[in-house]
Amino acid sequence: MKLLAASLLSLAVSSALAGTAPRFDPQQLSEMVKTLSSDEFEGRAPASAGETRTVEYLAEQMRAAGLQPGGDLGADGKRGWTQAVPLLRAEIVGAPSLSVAVGGQPQPLAQGGQIAVRAALDGSKAVSIANAPLVFAGYGVKAAERNWDDFKGVDLRGKIAVVLINDPDFETGQGDFGGPAMTYYGRWTYKYEEAARQGALGLLIVHETAPASYGWATVKNSNTNTMFDVVREQPGAVHPRMEGWLQRDFAVDLFRRAGLDFEALKRQAQTRAFQPVELKGVTLSADYAVDSKVITSHNVVGRIEGRKRPDETVIYTAHWDHLGVGQPDAKGDRIYNGAVDNATGTAALLALGRAFAHAKPRPERSLVFLAVTAEEKGLLGSEYYASRPLYPLATTVGVINMDALNPQGPAHDFTISGSAKLELLDNLVATAKRWDLRYTPDSKPEAGYFFRSDHFPFAKRGVPAISYGSGNDWVDGGVVAGKAAGEAYTADRYHQPADQWEASWTFTGMSRELQVLYTLGSELAHGKRWPNWDAGSEFRAARDASAEQRK
Repeated sequence: MKLLAASLLSLAVSSALAGTAPRFDPQQLSEMVKTLSSDEFEGRAPASAGETRTVEYLAEQMRAAGLQPGGDLGADGKRGWTQAVPLLRAEIVGAPSLSVAVGGQPQPLAQGGQIAVRAALDGSKAVSIANAPLVFAGYGVKAAERNWDDFKGVDLRGKIAVVLINDPDFETGQGDFGGPAMTYYGRWTYKYEEAARQGALGLLIVHETAPASYGWATVKNSNTNTMFDVVREQPGAVHPRMEGWLQRDFAVDLFRRAGLDFEALKRQAQTRAFQPVELKGVTLSADYAVDSKVITSHNVVGRIEGRKRPDETVIYTAHWDHLGVGQPDAKGDRIYNGAVDNATGTAALLALGRAFAHAKPRPERSLVFLAVTAEEKGLLGSEYYASRPLYPLATTVGVINMDALNPQGPAHDFTISGSAKLELLDNLVATAKRWDLRYTPDSKPEAGYFFRSDHFPFAKRGVPAISYGSGNDWVDGGVVAGKAAGEAYTADRYHQPADQWEASWTFTGMSRELQVLYTLGSELAHGKRWPNWDAGSEFRAARDASAEQRK
């Protein structure tokens, strides 16, 4: 009887706590998703007519909700609704000339065949490399907190580094990088950045399907077309001149012809004792022009100023963009509407903004509702904001990102992208329990989803940040129904014109989830706590470096 009484008391307390959150109208969520993913918005591509309509809609919705403009400062000293995001657009002109030479014997390479090189993002209008030596640099990792250095003083000036994808622990399942779950060091974007810091002329990543979590076709399609990046003051600081991938079988053969055993070197690279190895007698040449220009897109920013500590900020994020108009599907549809990805997250952002704008009393800390551009081009809108924040990152309490929420019924669980350990997740887990939602960890942490959502540009600068995901253990149908729906979406709708609004969507699950996310943000905005990363996190040092600014 005591146990039953305790359980009833716990349920009563949970219900009371849950009752303090506002109700989010499923019909209103449905209407916003329907509008944003309509053909009128043309797939919401950056720097298009679809962007113009989207930005106007978001600003009007934020204004009607009662938010204040939180974007760029105008000449009159007042903020507007947008943050201008200049983007570098780069494309290789024609077919690049690529070759390797082994012992002086040249071998031409086919773009998309043995190699996939990207249009230069370091600002170069042309790439002209003649007989550059190749150096195998393990996993391309330099991690002082792990006493790990794959470069060990090698001079990479004028040379091309060749590295492996993912972390040294991926195959062994244990080690200094926390096991199979990918860390920041395993992500290909980090490897390019580190190569630039090491002074390398170029970096080539050896593709392997399992550690990359996708096949060569994805690498080819993603890296041989138009590239985008934020406009940087010093692009060469994060991009070597040449960036690209090598097909695995070709790389193995190339190592063999240099007298090296690829698999043996990989095993060595999984240890701290690894030493960089030059591929003796092997050089690479490349010649191609790059057409690059700057376009301007926009983040949309609404804000509620804190009544006691306005310089401290809680941020909600979602990306408004999708793929625009592209290749037709089997039905001839060319508009990639992006209903789930990410009209759902954008609608959630607007709904949360409206709820906070009507809440009494106003939060002690400020709240920012940030709809970012160009997520589909590489998290560029969030990267731009994080590199040029409108409100200081040192006094940003945390970031809650929403991407591709479930528009159907409720689930028993939720997840986040990746397996990062931080107090913000602990707070979310505790909050979700009030709605009887349990946390299910990312089922594929080795795939590096943590690094593929808009919270990541904040995280790598130390700001506690998570990307919320709907669960797949559905109240109606359980895990079987949830997983089947997820797999069907991935196969038939994801990044396809078929990602369209459906009248059958109830949005009851999303309505409930927004109560959880509202409560999490509300408690942060009304409190004084500063969540941090776990002591062993690769992002902890960056956060701790700004600790004095939070006193």
